[in-house]
Amino acid sequence: MEGKKKRILRAFRAAFPYTIPIFAGFWFVGLTYGIYMNVSGFSFWYPMIMSLTIFAGSIEFVVVNMLLGAFNPFQALVMTLMINARHLFYGISMLDKYRNTGWKKGFLIFGMCDESFTINYTAKIPEDVDEGWFMFFVTLLNYLYWFSGATLGGIFGSLLKFNTEGLDFVMTAMFVVIFMEQWLKEKNHVSSLLGLGLSLLCLLAFGAENFMIPAMLAIIGVLTLLRKPIEKESEEVCQ
Repeated sequence: MEGKKKRILRAFRAAFPYTIPIFAGFWFVGLTYGIYMNVSGFSFWYPMIMSLTIFAGSIEFVVVNMLLGAFNPFQALVMTLMINARHLFYGISMLDKYRNTGWKKGFLIFGMCDESFTINYTAKIPEDVDEGWFMFFVTLLNYLYWFSGATLGGIFGSLLKFNTEGLDFVMTAMFVVIFMEQWLKEKNHVSSLLGLGLSLLCLLAFGAENFMIPAMLAIIGVLTLLRKPIEKESEEVCQ
């Protein structure tokens, strides 16, 4: 039992530093979301419950307008699928990593957001740290960051009077930092350059509001076709 506690604590200590940048981003955006809900006429219970059950920042902002508009469950379904379709690719990518995580697997699937996926997929976990517990704590901490930020924003929204315009850019800046960190770690930038190039082409072709899904499909398709050459080239660079 003592050995298990030490293993869990070691995983928590390894996971926590990775989530510190996420904490800053989630609290800024979560507070903004809670304040936005309050300004729109909703009690703090709404952002609190939605952050607990939906846990998808983009769609939670969209839900505000859905709640204020006419009841249309089909539109809500389509909108949610369009906004969060990228999670299908996240799930496929994490099949092997989540395979032997036991009871933690259900929560890992539910709590897999962009940030948790990025950390759990790319982090170099020390050999003496349990991978399942590491991923669990990354997911749990990010979940709690968003929940607490959204709830506090809803509670104190009526008391705070300041312009929140532009706070959502914190998440974009955070992803740029994560991308640059991975770029510096890579010895072969082919995959990163392909991702940037295909995303830019889809942005020009489909526009800013509709490029996400085509870009994800294009990246998955091209990387699948070029998987063996890219892996071979990466091995040659590492040698």
